[in-house]
Amino acid sequence: MTARIFPFIGWFRGYDGGKFRADFVAGLTVAMVLVPQSMAYAQLAGLPAYYGLYAAFVPPMIAAMFGSSHQLATGPVAIVSLMTNTALAPLAASGSSEYAAYAVLLALLVGAFQFALGVLRLGVVVNFLSHPVVNGFTNAAAIIIATSQLSKIFGVTVDQAEHHYETVRRVAAAALEHTHLPSVGMAALAFGIMLALKKLNPRIPNVLAAVIITTVLSWAAGFEHDIKADIENIHSGDVIGKVRLFNGVTARIEEKSLERVGLTKKIEKETAEHGKKSLEALRLRNESAVLNFEINHLKEQQLELRSALRRNKFGAVRLESGEPMFFLLNEIPEGMKTDGRTWRMRVGFGTLKEDGLEFAGGGSVVGKIPSGIPMPERPAIDLKAVLGLLPMAVIISVLGFMEAISIAKAMAAKTGQRLDPNQELLGQGLANLVGSGFRSYAVSGSFSRSAVNLQAGAETGLSSVISSVCVGITLLFFTPLLYHLPQAVLAAIIMMAVVGLINVSGFVHAWQVQKYDGAISVITFVATLYFAPHLDRGILIGVALSLGLYLLRNTRPDIAILSLHQDGSYRSALKHGLEECRHVAAIRFNGSLFFANVSYLESIILEEIGARPEMRHILLVCNGINELDASGEEMLSVFVDRLREGGHDISFSGFNDHVIDVMKRTHLYEKIGEDHMFRNVQGALQVIHSDAHRGYDEEICPLKMVAPKAPVQQRVGGRGGRFARAGRERKPPFEV
Repeated sequence: MTARIFPFIGWFRGYDGGKFRADFVAGLTVAMVLVPQSMAYAQLAGLPAYYGLYAAFVPPMIAAMFGSSHQLATGPVAIVSLMTNTALAPLAASGSSEYAAYAVLLALLVGAFQFALGVLRLGVVVNFLSHPVVNGFTNAAAIIIATSQLSKIFGVTVDQAEHHYETVRRVAAAALEHTHLPSVGMAALAFGIMLALKKLNPRIPNVLAAVIITTVLSWAAGFEHDIKADIENIHSGDVIGKVRLFNGVTARIEEKSLERVGLTKKIEKETAEHGKKSLEALRLRNESAVLNFEINHLKEQQLELRSALRRNKFGAVRLESGEPMFFLLNEIPEGMKTDGRTWRMRVGFGTLKEDGLEFAGGGSVVGKIPSGIPMPERPAIDLKAVLGLLPMAVIISVLGFMEAISIAKAMAAKTGQRLDPNQELLGQGLANLVGSGFRSYAVSGSFSRSAVNLQAGAETGLSSVISSVCVGITLLFFTPLLYHLPQAVLAAIIMMAVVGLINVSGFVHAWQVQKYDGAISVITFVATLYFAPHLDRGILIGVALSLGLYLLRNTRPDIAILSLHQDGSYRSALKHGLEECRHVAAIRFNGSLFFANVSYLESIILEEIGARPEMRHILLVCNGINELDASGEEMLSVFVDRLREGGHDISFSGFNDHVIDVMKRTHLYEKIGEDHMFRNVQGALQVIHSDAHRGYDEEICPLKMVAPKAPVQQRVGGRGGRFARAGRERKPPFEV
């Protein structure tokens, strides 16, 4: 019992110095990848880089200690980071303290849902996300993640549009005018280092090497070059006017937003006291609608002004006092020498400080990272935010667990370790729950770091504990060394990591298995790309299509009319071009018989009887019927009576014991008669064949002898329609 509650106790059975050395080396190796990756993924999630280190500190050790996999490396991952951004973007501005608080709350919800699933042993819930849906979503997410980093690669800043492809178009337009070549160079250098080391020696931590080299180069070359200046240091009345107009519009937005908050409270109070149809409530809602229109109009003005200010390029001329005077590049007076840099104004969503305007003359770096490990604190819980985040928390929980368990299974196939999906759910849930108390955002299993962990020779989950300790040491002592790490390099790390998520062969494979699976995969892919950054819509469309097709297939399962094949088995007459017996219809029903498909089976049988005037006996082959519900049992009972009253008999073969037990409990077994229940088709035909053919002279019975027909056979009017037969010379019969 103790080992079940604390699975990590099992690590130390037969543990020795050799295993510890292997775990130590693996943990240290993974940490070298984890530190830079976690910082990059935090920014993908819309958080400051150091939140990635918080997410890489406690969660990996908790997931390893309470999960079942010995090699699974948990921490920040690309898809969960992107979905975190998707969930939080409507609630707060990226990078703000409110945004970070919501990210921690989301991690708490994800952890609570995963932990609950694990306690209730409901790991099977992941089956609702079919492989085609996951494949389509993962490929789309990889493209979205990669393209979301283009602005950092090119060193430009744009506002997010309603759709991701529109944002990419804005980035492309901005890059044509404002590409920062040193940022592109840093990204290219990082790509080159990672690709070269991966090819030359995969054991060298290529990500860490790229980070160290580019950070040192950034520090030595002065890659970052930011200045704060007074508005009076701008030698352009037009720019100064736009700055002040922008601040005025921003102030009005804040004022109107506060007014809307107060109005919302009044609406809630009025609705509670007098109902939502009261005259005052209607007046307040109308006032709120007008206010929303005004705020949206102001935001459009703010966007135009922000874009205009970002487009400006300045040259800086140093005054005798040493202060810079900023001129638009096309307005620099003759004879004045600039410092040779192209400066741009940093414009965010808030008010611009006129006495401290920020100008960037270089590239973006990570900047200051708070030193010290995060202290435990209770996440701030906002009920309204919880209700808003809950749907996305469920999707992240299921998708994150699917990613983790898939990776764990792939490694278990190599190591021979036995996995418990429900225990893994508990581990992932606890990692997010406990991590949220240390300011972590949602995490999951990482494919790349798990592969590094396995290749480095990890024996137990102690390697993940060592990785967490290394991250803690980094937070305590080494954060100042990361100040000059270029943002473009973090973008390159993310893009390199998600290349492995692109799997075009998955679409082809799904199409080869079933065309509708391939179609679902492609539709999910296209929908996810189109609706991005609202990624949940793509997944929900894929899940809805999968469930819809599942229900459709079960309401119209495959039904085949059987005849004797040359190999001695009974196969579909339509598929193999075989004759059908005129007096006995052997009908195979491939599916469970329940309320949704009983009428379909009934219509097929009646259609066969109507198409064969000489029909005497129906043999229903039921090997595929694994379940029989009340509707199916009632249909069989009524149908047996109808057929026998109409002069036709019916027998059954292949029922399994579970279905027979149901029939015996309802006395349907006795109604049908034990002499009409058979274990297989051959046994049934031995009994019913001669009686069904009495009085008829059928030269060759397709249920006893094989006589191939013309190859051209088409059903007329659908699955249950009759054959339109093309005549051809008969071959001699083949008797079995």
